Amino acid sequence: MITLTDSAALKVRELLDAEGEPELALRVAVRPGGCSGFQYEMYFDGDVATDDNLVTFGAVKVLVDPASAQLLEGATLDYKNGLQDSGFHITNPNATRSCGCGQSFS
Repeated sequence: MITLTDSAALKVRELLDAEGEPELALRVAVRPGGCSGFQYEMYFDGDVATDDNLVTFGAVKVLVDPASAQLLEGATLDYKNGLQDSGFHITNPNATRSCGCGQSFS
């Protein structure tokens, strides 16, 4: 399963609070697409399937479907807020290569 750093969990909590939907979970998924074969998808979700993997990081719930969980095993979601590198970033040991823009992998 994927792990959230403290900074990622804090930012997700801030975004949920700003949305006024603190009970939602962050869904992290891998979908076919992008120039390298797969791309990451993240969104807030209130629907939990019976086969979803659910983990919590403090007050943040993270959902991953079984197919995505295989591709996200050992991955880490981080959040950075800097001049040159801002936003969420997934480090995935299962990705053998990624595209130039960093949005997709294989």
